[in-house]
Amino acid sequence: MYAIIKSGGKQYRVKKDDLIDVELLEGQPGDAIHFSDILFVSDGSKATVGKPVVTGFSVTGELIGLAKGPKITSVKYIPGNHYRKFGHRQKYSRVKITAIEATGGKHGS
Repeated sequence: MYAIIKSGGKQYRVKKDDLIDVELLEGQPGDAIHFSDILFVSDGSKATVGKPVVTGFSVTGELIGLAKGPKITSVKYIPGNHYRKFGHRQKYSRVKITAIEATGGKHGS
């Protein structure tokens, strides 16, 4: 069984025991995270597509910790001052998916 969830404006294809890096979330390591925007769920034989989200399913995960993306550097040429160098390093939350399960109710909306 797998699902496509939306978090931080991005979509992720997840299944049980996957580790994903999502935009920074509130919480401490060990906290449970519940994803409410489930766009698609498939159990191998049946697929459920949300309009825009799927109801009747829940995706939960455990916050593992903080991760950092690669350092992005750039150079801007400024006449008279030669150049200016700047950079950025994005912070992410590492989440382990613990369950994708039906919660009852109507599947698909």
